[in-house]
Amino acid sequence: MKNIITLILGGGKGTRLYPLTKLRSKPAVPLAGKYRLIDIPISNCLNSGLNQIYVMTQFNSVSLNRHINQAYKFDLFGGGFVEILAAQQTNEGDKWYQGTADAVRQNLRSIRDRSVDYVLILSGDQLYRMDFDKMLKVHQQAQAQVTIAALPVDRKQASAFGIVRLDEGGRVVGFLEKPKTDADLALVRTEPASIDARGIASHGRDCLASMGIYLFNRDTLVELLDKTTYQDFGKEIFPAAIRSRH
Repeated sequence: MKNIITLILGGGKGTRLYPLTKLRSKPAVPLAGKYRLIDIPISNCLNSGLNQIYVMTQFNSVSLNRHINQAYKFDLFGGGFVEILAAQQTNEGDKWYQGTADAVRQNLRSIRDRSVDYVLILSGDQLYRMDFDKMLKVHQQAQAQVTIAALPVDRKQASAFGIVRLDEGGRVVGFLEKPKTDADLALVRTEPASIDARGIASHGRDCLASMGIYLFNRDTLVELLDKTTYQDFGKEIFPAAIRSRH
């Protein structure tokens, strides 16, 4: 699909995987011998027909950059690519990536330079299988500005995730990053029946955890980042957009 571009976030220090991340970033951690964690989201993209992919790297990124440069080569005239967007100091700013949203903001030029309608944002350190073409169709059918992939989790697990609240029509009307108390959870719980109605088996669970997979209309993403200085999607961008009913 030529009307969608993918941005994969390279992640931070990866302290929870130490010492595997002593000399490499988390997406560069080896998997099944010759693969790296970064190959999972890239493989999902390629198998979904998405071949315009940027990987934004920053911390301990030498081995990750080398792996991507060696593993992904495309026909010069085919239009596909997997390219590195390394954090850098420029005339426009001298700070490294300060968060997920800030990383994308610092690379808006790469989005504006492409004739695309949609921007898919992924994490570079997750294990999953997903058809992003199906996500795009749901996004288009709903005439959404942003679509967030989410899965039901138990309340005991909810404090580790950004939790999404849906209304009866499936619209996101609440987003709280890592709720710590029962009062916090009450603000973002979704009725299990509403989750089931979306084709997701809730098994009685009333917390929908964001997977960190976001599909934006390009113009919506650019506007949200241009008009704010927020640094993180889950902590700031989504809650603010919901409050303002963007």
